[in-house]
Amino acid sequence: MANKRDLKKDINYVMGDIIEAVYIWELTNPAKDTKESQSIIDDAITAFDELIVKVNQRDLKDAKAHFKAVNQELEAKGRALIERINKM
Repeated sequence: MANKRDLKKDINYVMGDIIEAVYIWELTNPAKDTKESQSIIDDAITAFDELIVKVNQRDLKDAKAHFKAVNQELEAKGRALIERINKM
């Protein structure tokens, strides 16, 4: 990972793309119920908030390992949300 700023951008792009994918799904499937899609959006926003809080933590003993763990968590949460979108 290059720096904290890049990790924040990655979090923003991943969660933004997931939310955008849900909105596209909603537009292409207007007859279907949006309860699950809104739940995915809510979960994406919650994950975004949690990850940004972790990135902004101060006084880390091993910053490199911490940011690597945050990046891995971003990938895991992103994949889980994408799988939920694919199941709709």
